[in-house]
Amino acid sequence: MRRRASVLVAVLWCVVLLAVVVVGVLHTARMDLLVQKNFGDRMQAHYLALAGVEKAKALLYQEAAERKRARRHHSGELYNSPQDFRDVTLGRGHFRVFRRGREDEGGGTIFGITDEESRLNVNTASQEILGKLYGMTPEILAAIMDWRDPDNTVSPGGAEADYYQSLQPPYVPRNGPLLTVRELLMVRGVTRELLLGRDLHQNGFFDPAGDDAGAPESLDSAGVLDAGWAGVLTVDSQANNLNAGGETRLDVQSADEAALTGVPGITQQTARAIVAYRGQNRFESLASLLEVTAPQNGNQPGGAQPGRVRNAGANGPNNGNNAGGPTLISETMLAEIGDDVAVGTDESLAGAINVNTASLTVLICLPGVNDTLARAIIAYRRSNGYFANPAYLLKVPGLTREIFKQIAPLVTVRSDTFRIMSEGVVKSSGARQRIQVIVRLGAGTVDTLSYREDL
Repeated sequence: MRRRASVLVAVLWCVVLLAVVVVGVLHTARMDLLVQKNFGDRMQAHYLALAGVEKAKALLYQEAAERKRARRHHSGELYNSPQDFRDVTLGRGHFRVFRRGREDEGGGTIFGITDEESRLNVNTASQEILGKLYGMTPEILAAIMDWRDPDNTVSPGGAEADYYQSLQPPYVPRNGPLLTVRELLMVRGVTRELLLGRDLHQNGFFDPAGDDAGAPESLDSAGVLDAGWAGVLTVDSQANNLNAGGETRLDVQSADEAALTGVPGITQQTARAIVAYRGQNRFESLASLLEVTAPQNGNQPGGAQPGRVRNAGANGPNNGNNAGGPTLISETMLAEIGDDVAVGTDESLAGAINVNTASLTVLICLPGVNDTLARAIIAYRRSNGYFANPAYLLKVPGLTREIFKQIAPLVTVRSDTFRIMSEGVVKSSGARQRIQVIVRLGAGTVDTLSYREDL
């Protein structure tokens, strides 16, 4: 009996051990299945996000063609388009293309794309413009200029190779254009708080799994995330120097009278005056056309207004003996011809700021523009429609000719570079993936400039 009992106990222990092994194997198998399913769902979410990117690219290409046919630089249709971008069902999940609304847009979540020309290009913006950013100090500004300039000469308060090589680990400054906005974190004096604010992942949104999750102090009273300088800076903005019909603009600095009269609104007399004016004055921007004057007599057209001394021109200094009559090109006429003419033959305008989409923060950084005038620009485009060309800025209350002269070389009314933030979600598991790309419209192409998945 005792031996039989011992055998029974042994058998029971074997059963228990076998049960433990089976349970362990089943648990491991279940975990493996869950891991595989989770991986599969994340992959599906990834491709759903890619679908959102591709849809946005296709719509951008289509919308650009429609704008060209309608001879419009900007429509704003894809900047807030929930019917195209909000929770679009595809397979087992959905995708969305979205962004955080700015203060002048009321904050919140907006379903649409945004453009890089609404931002300040850190590679082309002047010291005066970057110096207006909140928190920018003369020392940090000098360090940024030193980082992007091609030499190793230290500006007052700045930093060059000697400083960066003394750090641990050491490195050297770019001495050229920055490749990303986040590269500014390598510049002396630029902190994460200044560059990223509360948007630690640089995506414009709170990440439920991240360090910035739900922090109430990260939002202002309008529900706008403090995104730091990264929220208004870019390294990719570049608009094509074309008119609304996609045609090359005429260079008033070199075009002859015949070519000038081919522009609707420019008469033979005005064309002759433009040619005479540029013989002694160089056009600096579109605003310079407002200085072209009618001749006082038949011998000297296009001189300066009485009582005004003109600048030295390409053919030598002006001695003030060629004073002309009244100006020929009014603000109204400039608005009429402003989209068909340009100063220079550049094919693109690197760093040009789109006044149809720029935020209040960006507009304030323009020379001569304060908070009141920036709000007036935004109010005007809301109530009167988008600016057809930069000359329409002269219609904004408070924007004088002197201010227009300062900002005319820096602004545009079109965008060709766009930022797409897409998120794919698998409904059954809640797995989600985000992708952000920056694309540029080319001649029949949509080229990808940057791609991020770490959002």
